[in-house]
Parts: sequence; C-alpha cells; structure tokens
Amino acid sequence: MNESPLLECRNISKSYSGVEALKNVNFSAAKGEVIGLIGDNGAGKSTLIKILSGVHSQSSGEILMDNEPVQIRNPRHAMGLGIETIYQYTAMVPEMSIVRNMFIGREMRSKGPRGFGWLSEAKMAEEAVRAIKDVGLDLEYPHRPIKELSGGQRQGVAIARAIYFRSRILILDEPTNHLSVKETDKVLEYIEMLKNQGVTCIFISHNLHHVYQVSDRIVAMARGEKTADLAIEDTSVDHMVRLIS
Repeated sequence: MNESPLLECRNISKSYSGVEALKNVNFSAAKGEVIGLIGDNGAGKSTLIKILSGVHSQSSGEILMDNEPVQIRNPRHAMGLGIETIYQYTAMVPEMSIVRNMFIGREMRSKGPRGFGWLSEAKMAEEAVRAIKDVGLDLEYPHRPIKELSGGQRQGVAIARAIYFRSRILILDEPTNHLSVKETDKVLEYIEMLKNQGVTCIFISHNLHHVYQVSDRIVAMARGEKTADLAIEDTSVDHMVRLIS
C-alpha cells in the first residue's frame, strides 16, 4: 500500500534485566491493511504487541500514529488511541455476561446526583445485541454468561466490541486456536469484514495457512528482530515456513 501508515514503529527495542527481547524493530501498518505477524515462540511477537497495546513500554524507539509521535502509557490509553487487542485466552471474562464483556471498562451510565449514575443495563443490552448482529451473530439473550458461548462466538463478541467502539487497529493473538473448522472460517470472515470497514488488523498465528489466506503483508520475526517484510503475492506458505524455521 502506498498511503502513509496509520501506525509506524521506528527502531523499537525492549530489554528485560539486560536481555534484549526486541532489537531495533521497524514496523508499519496502513489503514485497512491486514498484516500477518509470524515467528516461532520467543521471536518477539508478544513483546511487540504488548508494547502496542500499552502493557509494556519500549526501552527505546518511537511509535507514531497518523505521523504523530505517541507514547502508549497503558492499555486504557491504547484503547483511547483506537488500538484494541484480543488475546488468545483473555479476550473475555468467562463469568461475566455478554453485555458486561462488551462494555467492560466503558460502561454506559445514566445521569445521577453529584455526577454519579446507575449502570444503564437496558441500553447496554440493546446496543450489545445490535452490535453483535452487525457481525452476523444471533445471540438474543445478552445477559447469559460468556462462558456458555463457543470459542468462535466469543471471538465474534470481541470483534463486535472492537467495531462498536470504532477501533482503528485490531490486534488478534491466535484468534483461530482451538476452534472448529466452521468457527475458524467465521473468524477469517470477520477479519475480511474488518478490512473492508477500514480497520487495520495485526494477525498473529502459528497456522500459516490462515495467515496466508487473509493477510495483505507478512512480517516475520526471529530472536527479537524483524527478518522479513513481504507483500502476500511475494511469498507462499512454504516460503513462510522457511522464514520462521
């Protein structure tokens, strides 16, 4: 893509107790681009996405959004910038309802005395049902615990949440892991839908066939460094295997 990047990382490094987890990583993503971020365990993928999602700060280097430098202070700040992360195991709180998971940390409240108000449960339920239907899910009872949903349905709710709150960048960490073939296909459809809506997706997966199916560009990492950055038409699944071996 020739347009200026929505997100750009310049020479990002991260050290833990003197051990370098990232070494001068340069990374960019344009609006509506799907980037497959690949690499073996310990390659640095998790460290990079934790920096982008505000869990950790880089030791050195610069992050830009819309060509403006930003210092992502914490996960809430990342969400405020439009960066949403769906982690493999922590996208949802199992005991909480679909509605509460949709609005966790961003609850709707009615006006009350001295600036305090009650949670607007009915309004949140109405908005949750609408947002979930917009991604093609039919979950008519939004107050059921999220643990009663399948893995694919949970991913759908997480993606509906990202769209509802107008996320600009969605980081998906192993979103198809442990899903059935049918649910995996649905998640890949969600990624295509997000792309068509102009949402930038960073897709981390060990399943290279899934990555190849939906990505516009492949970024490979090894030992904390970026080792390849290729348009999808310039690579193949076999080539990707060699890149991370």
